[in-house]
Amino acid sequence: MDLTFISSTPQDITDEQALDAYSQAVIGVAERLSPSVANLRVSRRVRGGRRLEGGGSSVVITPDGFMLTSAHVVARNDGGLASFVDGRELDFEVVGADALSDLAVLRADGRDLVPAVLGDAETLRVGQLVVAIGNPHGFTGSVTAGVVSALGRSLPTRSGANVRVVDNVIQTDAALNPGNSGGALADGRARVVGINTAVAGVGLGLAVPINTATRQIVAALMSEGRFRRAYIGIAGGPRPLPPRLARTLGRTSGVEVVQVVEGGPADRAGMRPEDLIVQLDDTPIEGMDDLQRVVVSELIGRSVRATVIREGRERELELIPVELDA
Repeated sequence: MDLTFISSTPQDITDEQALDAYSQAVIGVAERLSPSVANLRVSRRVRGGRRLEGGGSSVVITPDGFMLTSAHVVARNDGGLASFVDGRELDFEVVGADALSDLAVLRADGRDLVPAVLGDAETLRVGQLVVAIGNPHGFTGSVTAGVVSALGRSLPTRSGANVRVVDNVIQTDAALNPGNSGGALADGRARVVGINTAVAGVGLGLAVPINTATRQIVAALMSEGRFRRAYIGIAGGPRPLPPRLARTLGRTSGVEVVQVVEGGPADRAGMRPEDLIVQLDDTPIEGMDDLQRVVVSELIGRSVRATVIREGRERELELIPVELDA
């Protein structure tokens, strides 16, 4: 029996045809976004007069030099040096940083930079292709790819005595290493949907999302050098509502006040430990994330109606938040 082999010779296949859709997507993102990602070199003086060298990545967001990075990359630094894939090296200064969102805005000494397009992390889906571009271990312009492995994660952050949780953090299996922090996490259309912030384990990276909330933070850092937050002076945690209250209020949980800071807004309003916060003005409160979303700069100095459950009864307290001293 004669056998006939059918095959395509290399001459019959173009380079473009040989690339699968996945490869083409990653290549496209890398080509479009790499010029917008800088390698940061920073240093700060520590005890004994020594200088501690560090590094990370940043993403250009305007042609005239504004860049976005992670706050921890430039912590206790005023500036440093940013290098780009085209060989340019530019001095930069820190315009503003917000440790509680782990975001910082820098200004490079350049006027013809290539800005990245910022996307919206709220449109992401688990399993979606994402590409990370940064400078792990100082290797400029390194590209890794993977998928969104989870959404809605929380990332604890700290600034002095203040602790906060960054909501809706993106989890990805795109390989991240030290030096990727502050770099871009992009979707398949090269839109930056997150700023890489942490390596949580092998095949487990986290990125602060680009969404409505973080855009407000970035805008405030660019214009004012800081982001103002309201402060009510409590420590709390989620607590299930008793069945009768859950049926009455139409929700299952609230925020239990564990501690009231003496002399703070909640203390002055008469709030007590074991009070259960279920509403601020017209916004239902079911957990700490709801409370954090509501307690924003617009409430500073403004009277707010806090609805609490105390000893099984509903009470209303007048609360006047102050500015958080971060």
